[in-house]
Amino acid sequence: MTDQALVQFTINGRAIEIALDPQTKLVHVLRNDLKLKGTRFGCGTGHCGSCTVLVDDQPAQSCDLPLWSLSGKHVTTIEGLGSIETPHPIQEAFIDEQAAQCGYCINGMMMSLAGLLKKTSNPSDAELIAALDRHLCRCGTHMRILKAARRAITLLKEASA
Repeated sequence: MTDQALVQFTINGRAIEIALDPQTKLVHVLRNDLKLKGTRFGCGTGHCGSCTVLVDDQPAQSCDLPLWSLSGKHVTTIEGLGSIETPHPIQEAFIDEQAAQCGYCINGMMMSLAGLLKKTSNPSDAELIAALDRHLCRCGTHMRILKAARRAITLLKEASA
């Protein structure tokens, strides 16, 4: 039997504590234990970006994060970014620009973009590309994704005006 540890952290603004093997990866906790299915399992090695979440407002690959490393941290998943009823401007922009084809990678891309936009409100194209660099999109919608990112920046500016 594996030793368990009680880990306390915040997920989408809600404080939780969970007792599991402290080496359990966050992506498995999100999908299997917390039933938050928006975070995708892709490669399992932190190379594809499908599992990206925000940890203390910084993008992180949840397949690389052991549960113990989250103690006292704030985690935001795609479910915490916005909702169907009230989508976040990033989500709205990706929908408006039809940036997703299969959609598997898009949630992680939106989370990386959200992390970037928490640091800078007007990133350059080079900064957008760098923020999305760790994401693989096999459908080839890269140009639509960049267009959606630019639209999200505009929507956020309009919302704050």
